[in-house]
Amino acid sequence: MPPRRKPAPAPRKPTHFPADNVAERWDARHLLGHTEFEEFRFVGCDFGGADLRRLRFTDCRFEHCNLTTAQLAGTAFQNVAFDDCKLMGLQFGACRDLLFGVHFDQCQLRYASFAGRAMPGTRFVGCQLEDADFADADLSHAAFEDCALGGAVFQNTKLTGADFRTATGFIIDPERNPLAGAHFTLPGLLGVVARYNLVVE
Repeated sequence: MPPRRKPAPAPRKPTHFPADNVAERWDARHLLGHTEFEEFRFVGCDFGGADLRRLRFTDCRFEHCNLTTAQLAGTAFQNVAFDDCKLMGLQFGACRDLLFGVHFDQCQLRYASFAGRAMPGTRFVGCQLEDADFADADLSHAAFEDCALGGAVFQNTKLTGADFRTATGFIIDPERNPLAGAHFTLPGLLGVVARYNLVVE
């Protein structure tokens, strides 16, 4: 048998931003006339409901920003970090596929959709992911560190090697989602065997 290949490491979170590329308290009007942002740091911006379609963000970071219900059809997020952001209801599945890569820390992602999105190795840290949609996504070797996953949809989701040890509230059907090598705590396994109506004492 050929040796098993290790998963490709996720890109590092962007940390370098030229002084001229720090955008504070922007709203959607500041985006007009732009098509791409590279090595930009967005701080305290309100892009709620904004039209981000076909914009490209490369090696960017959003901190304390609101992007709730922003339009993402054809948007490119290429190694983009979100820290303490409101991202509720975002349709990440509509983003451009090329070089898609995201990082989430302490974000509100309720009702967000990652359906069909290939995002192996993605890290979610301290995020609220209630009712998020991960159907048909590739989340192999992803990590859900201290994340709330109540009502999140996992259906035909690749979860090989994923880490759920500190996640809560999830229910995952092992017959519909590949789970080989995934990490769980013993209490967390209740969310995997829930469909079998077992009594665990």
